[in-house]
Amino acid sequence: MRVLIVSDTHGRHRGLDRALQEAGDIDMLIHLGDVEGGEEYIDAAVDCEKHIVRGNNDFFSDLPREEEFCIGTYKVFITHGHAYYVSLDPEYIREEGKARKADIVMFGHTHRPYFEEKDGIIILNPGSLSFPRQEGRKGSYMIMELNEDKSLHFQQKYLD
Repeated sequence: MRVLIVSDTHGRHRGLDRALQEAGDIDMLIHLGDVEGGEEYIDAAVDCEKHIVRGNNDFFSDLPREEEFCIGTYKVFITHGHAYYVSLDPEYIREEGKARKADIVMFGHTHRPYFEEKDGIIILNPGSLSFPRQEGRKGSYMIMELNEDKSLHFQQKYLD
């Protein structure tokens, strides 16, 4: 299974289009918030299972604030992250992931890529496709692959 993980597109679709093109065939798209009205565009552009949560800039959105679901045997918790103070420290969201018995916790909001495996939980942020804040300021996303042997592989990708 191949999963494209994106965040913080802020109503701009060029970076998403490029990530979709570069990713190739995907089985699932996860958007971690701040779509800013881009839900319809994503629905039209992506023909696979989608999970999209509301970010702090998704005013008047009906999207869920957070979601829990399974990818294979892995329990996943997704949220934009602002309610868990991710700009300060990922510890709050890690504790929430533990409380929910999640294997993988995904968040956005900081516009910076992040990946850590600690205490049996994978915590990740793909960064922002539209307004990156890390050094080099390239839009970023992640690809997660679940292999037949149930092993997970993650790739951090950057737009040129």
